[in-house]
Amino acid sequence: MSQATRHTFQTPSGITLSYLEWKPEAATAPVLLLHGMADHAGVWTDFAAGLNQRLGNGCHIIAPDLRGHGESDKPDIGYSFTDVIADLTALMADQHWPSAHILGHSWAGKMIAIWARQHPAQFRSLLLVDPAFINALPRWTKITFPLFYRILPFLKMLGPFDNKAAAEAQARQLKQYRDWTPLQQQVFEGAVEEKADGRWGSKFTILAREPMFDDVMRVPGFTQTVDVPALLIQPTQGINRTEGQLKPYKQFLSNLHICTLETSHWPFLTAPEEFEDAIATFLCQLS
Repeated sequence: MSQATRHTFQTPSGITLSYLEWKPEAATAPVLLLHGMADHAGVWTDFAAGLNQRLGNGCHIIAPDLRGHGESDKPDIGYSFTDVIADLTALMADQHWPSAHILGHSWAGKMIAIWARQHPAQFRSLLLVDPAFINALPRWTKITFPLFYRILPFLKMLGPFDNKAAAEAQARQLKQYRDWTPLQQQVFEGAVEEKADGRWGSKFTILAREPMFDDVMRVPGFTQTVDVPALLIQPTQGINRTEGQLKPYKQFLSNLHICTLETSHWPFLTAPEEFEDAIATFLCQLS
């Protein structure tokens, strides 16, 4: 089984992205794994290794820390879907990937839906892991942003916390970390850092929070039919639960498969074996 290696890449706009790479000798299928808001590439460590084991080490996998996250640059501005898609298009070009299997979770799930309708030729498949708010939301919902900031589990780790123990105590109360498995602890460790004042908080920059939410609100995920083979992972405790929420996927994805998992919004952390099986089965069917 290949081990992850850490690399950096500078985009044409001057942003340095840090990314994890799994590249076995037999790898031929390019796979791009994209974390959600306030997460980091480390959420994919067990999944990427397991997927390659399942698929005979056939996948060349890259998982970047998106701008504003993890070890990547955190500019003062530039957190729109357009900015992030430009980063990733440049990263794929640097790898000489004309297309890839592209997976996105939550915020990144909506982002890749937009990317796929704009540039479908860059997608071998579209792997949607419980995307956030796939439709555009009414403008008035912007007044609810402060409420979202207080209640959304992935933003509760922004901090500041007086010390690392306090940050861990908060993490253990959240759905994505509740079992405190070795994987979940590893992801937590990669998500937080000590700040200049001695307190602790997320590596995700708060500068990205409002512009990312603003794009989620105003930009629709689908506006036209996308023919790319698509898999929607639908956790029963996730965001996309009702038939109304599923309607845009069924309306605009002409080659859609839905896999329902009895777990949370973070299936790769809370039901990793079932999640790996769902993705591996789908990719096998495409080969």
